[in-house]
Order: sequence, then structure tokens, then C-alpha cells
Amino acid sequence: MTHCHTILEALRQRGYRITPQREMIIQAVSHSPVHITAEEVAEQLRVHTQAISIATVYRTLDMLWQEGFALRNDLGEGRIVYSTVLHGPHIHLVCRKCNKVIDADVEILNSLSQDLQSIYNFQSDLDHFSIFGVCSDCQNKGRSK
Repeated sequence: MTHCHTILEALRQRGYRITPQREMIIQAVSHSPVHITAEEVAEQLRVHTQAISIATVYRTLDMLWQEGFALRNDLGEGRIVYSTVLHGPHIHLVCRKCNKVIDADVEILNSLSQDLQSIYNFQSDLDHFSIFGVCSDCQNKGRSK
């Protein structure tokens, strides 16, 4: 069973009605090799049908996130991107100056996650998020001026 079919079946078992629009949205996100915005999902699907609204795309992506099947991340400047959990844990380092996105290893967050649990009794979800700062290229440009 493919990843999108696994998600669809799990949603059915949780009592969700799987409309053709929901199925197309889930397929678009599941088959995307990169993070994708709601607008990009809608644009892809409009090639096949006009019977899908951006509101439906947002509601479906939010439902996938709430149910734990999708990851959602803010890459700055209103760029909210989605991927399925199959994409795996990762961190985005986003440059505030040039908007470059660098993927970082999530292993560096293990101690933070443990500290949050032991100090605050808070179970963190650090599998997919962004850290904003300034990349080395932009730092070097600032030094050369």
C-alpha cells in the first residue's frame, strides 16, 4: 500500500469522509518530493479539476497536521509549507536576509527535548521547524562592507 493510501485508510478508520478533493490533496502532498504550500497544491490540482477551492486545501492540510499525518512549517515571509511525516524529521535554518533555507540535523535537539521534558514536563515536537538567523554568506557580506 502506498503512503497516501495508508493515510487515506487511517483517516477512514478515524471516521473521516474521504471526498475526491481530499484524496487529490493527500496524493499531491504525499507524492511531492519537496515541501509544498497550500497554494502550490491548489495550483497542481486545478490542472485536473476546477472543483477544488483553496479553503478546501487549507482545511485538509490542517486536518492532516492535526491528525499527525503531515508536518507544517513556517519558512518566513508567509511561506507555510507542508510535507507528510514520511519526509522525516528535519530542521530548517532560514536566513532573514536572503531567505536561503539550510537543512540541519535534528540530532542536535535531543538534549533540548530531554531538558524540556525533565524541567517543564513538556513533550516537545521538534521533528520539523525553522530557526531564523543570518547565513554565513550574508554574515560575510556584512563584514566586507
